Amino acid sequence: MTAADVAHPELIRCPGHPRSGIAHLHLGAAALAADVEGDVGHARRFYNIVSVIPAIVLAAGRSSRMGRAKATLPLDGGDTFLSRIVRTFLAAGVDDVVVVVGHDAEAIVKTFTESGLRARFVVNLDYDRGQLSSLVAGLTVVDRPGVTAALLTLVDVPLVSAATVHAVLECYRRTHAPIVRPTSGVRHGHPLLIDRALFAALRAADPDVGAKPIVRAHASAAGDIDVADEGAFTDIDTDEEYRKITNGGRGRSIVDGESR
Repeated sequence: MTAADVAHPELIRCPGHPRSGIAHLHLGAAALAADVEGDVGHARRFYNIVSVIPAIVLAAGRSSRMGRAKATLPLDGGDTFLSRIVRTFLAAGVDDVVVVVGHDAEAIVKTFTESGLRARFVVNLDYDRGQLSSLVAGLTVVDRPGVTAALLTLVDVPLVSAATVHAVLECYRRTHAPIVRPTSGVRHGHPLLIDRALFAALRAADPDVGAKPIVRAHASAAGDIDVADEGAFTDIDTDEEYRKITNGGRGRSIVDGESR
């Protein structure tokens, strides 16, 4: 892909949205015209689908502990943190992936376009207000007729498997638990699935407290699924943690001492 082929991000505020701090990110490169047309076609089909579960990836923070944007960090196979997450969701059958960006938004989108993967972006201009503001930005984009729940994950957790995503979706379809999450002992991982019935509560939540009280209040044994996927619990916040899962930060993942 040449420099001319890379999408130039254009920030356009959501029409009529009460939160002026939320903007859509439109990709203006001609090379992406087919993807845009496909997304529009997908949107037309969207309203004919009985049950839709989109995914939201939160990637708006400053990554201050890492010192650089986690979304653009390389992994094995040529993926970045963000492209690996989007690729995993798509492999698990999630058709609509929305990425919330904020700090370094243009650099993140530019790097992502090189993957050739399909995702929608929304810019949270209020990202410094905390993670809840980015979640609300994502909900604003995905909440529409036909949506029954949303998957949620952090860009910090790039190694979760498609099998885990699929298990979370199947658990929800079987139990309709308001919160579904991977577990291992006392650990709770990602992605988290949130039933649409909780969207309003999340929008009304205290930004200083965030979403955790709502998640904890509606978690249940029915929605906690035991998984053996260590990637679901691997939260990478620092350069030291990054180097532990890669070959000195050069992009080849190392799990349990073996490179892959």
